[in-house]
Amino acid sequence: FDPGQTATALPVPGVALPIPTLSLTLEQKAAFVFIFFLFIFLGLLIVRCFQILLDPYRSMPSSTWMDYMEKDTSDYCLP
Repeated sequence: FDPGQTATALPVPGVALPIPTLSLTLEQKAAFVFIFFLFIFLGLLIVRCFQILLDPYRSMPSSTWMDYMEKDTSDYCLP
């Protein structure tokens, strides 16, 4: 072995090196766009669910739960 020589990688016969190509078919592009929109929809659903979990009464109209509150309190009144 001569230290002055540089080591070169010899090609292995029978092994093809993958050549990266960025060309996608129309179906693949449509699938990626569909998956992208699904992830956006999933993110919006997660944010909305956390908002409801953190403050459940904000999403309900005030007249709705006030009606239930008045009905519930009137049921417990003694005659």
